[in-house]
Amino acid sequence: MGLIQRAIESDGIPTVGITLQKEVTRRVKPPRALHLRYPFGHPMGEAFAVRQQRAILLAALDALEGVTAPGTIVEPGWVWRRHRFD
Repeated sequence: MGLIQRAIESDGIPTVGITLQKEVTRRVKPPRALHLRYPFGHPMGEAFAVRQQRAILLAALDALEGVTAPGTIVEPGWVWRRHRFD
């Protein structure tokens, strides 16, 4: 993912990746990433959990706008099936 992000960013388009594997992401060094401690297959949260999915999308957009240091991995700290998205 980081290679694709860097190629897109070289054309002037900012990117943010959503990752479930922090260590792999750290090695690949994408421009910016949002790390979620969620199970594989659920990078946008639980099925039909609209509030949760919206929160993830907004966190990714915040990272897109707010992260200025390349390689930054943002961690919102949400716990799978324990955090309430009201």
